[in-house]
Amino acid sequence: MSKLPLSADDKTMLSSEFCGMRFDTPLVLLSGCVGFGEEYTRVKGFSNRDAGAVCLKGTTLNPRLGNPAHRVYETPMGMLNAIGLQNPGARHVVDSILPSLDFSETRFIANVSGSTIEEYEEVTRIFDDSPIDAMEINISCPNVKEGGVAFGNDPDMSARVVEVCRKATKKPLITKLSPNQTNIAENARRCIEAGTDAFSVINTLMGMAIDIEDRTPIIGNNQGGLSGPAIKPIALLKVHQVYQVAREHGIPIIGQGGITTAADALEFIIAGASAVGIGTALFYDPLVCPTINAGIVDYLKRHGLSNVEQLVGSLRLNGPTGCGH
Repeated sequence: MSKLPLSADDKTMLSSEFCGMRFDTPLVLLSGCVGFGEEYTRVKGFSNRDAGAVCLKGTTLNPRLGNPAHRVYETPMGMLNAIGLQNPGARHVVDSILPSLDFSETRFIANVSGSTIEEYEEVTRIFDDSPIDAMEINISCPNVKEGGVAFGNDPDMSARVVEVCRKATKKPLITKLSPNQTNIAENARRCIEAGTDAFSVINTLMGMAIDIEDRTPIIGNNQGGLSGPAIKPIALLKVHQVYQVAREHGIPIIGQGGITTAADALEFIIAGASAVGIGTALFYDPLVCPTINAGIVDYLKRHGLSNVEQLVGSLRLNGPTGCGH
């Protein structure tokens, strides 16, 4: 695979449209992994321009201190985290942080979080009156004791949150779906009816790690969200399931969960994702995005495709098989 900078033609192959926004690449830096867009800019060689969009850290109406330590724990093929939505509050983000971002670099997406439906609505209104490009509705965070998963795992509650957020803004709304539910496709259908413009699939899976000497959970919150390569097969299936519902309505998906290579990203795109989220991989290699972008371009060239959009949802399922008798 070429290590040279992408040419103008290469960049055209990666460019696509997402909810009326132009993404220069299908890569999206996921919420909680890059702070408020500045976290990795201190790393030599890193650039937000290598991603089509950056999702800012989960933001609530009022400031939150987050969960007690420990908040992060490395696991085989992944990571547990229970940050607890530590953030300075929506008004501070809009007034003091957004003005420091370079909106010519990439698209910036706010992550709207809350513990009540009314809080989701108010945070959405605050971000509506800002230069933010779109909003991701975080109805599926497993790391807070109130709201979060309760909203994301109940289709009625999910739809209600989307509905109030929809009334509070005309900016694109991206609903982040939980894998910790019985029927993710039904939840997606209800959110489409309520007015979502897109989906993020999936959020982290709930998990635990135990200190066998103390016989206590290592994570201060007892449980946390599992991310990284360990959840990739589950995430791929969930993207495919949501795509079956979303494609009928022209609703795009940001596929995410354990993507560390170009091959991983391509699997998600083939399964139905129009964009792919990079999260845990950044902790291991902050400069992974240019490598993934180059790998996608090489694949498109090898397969005679002129643009990554041609690959979305191109999965060909195997036919039914017999029982072997």
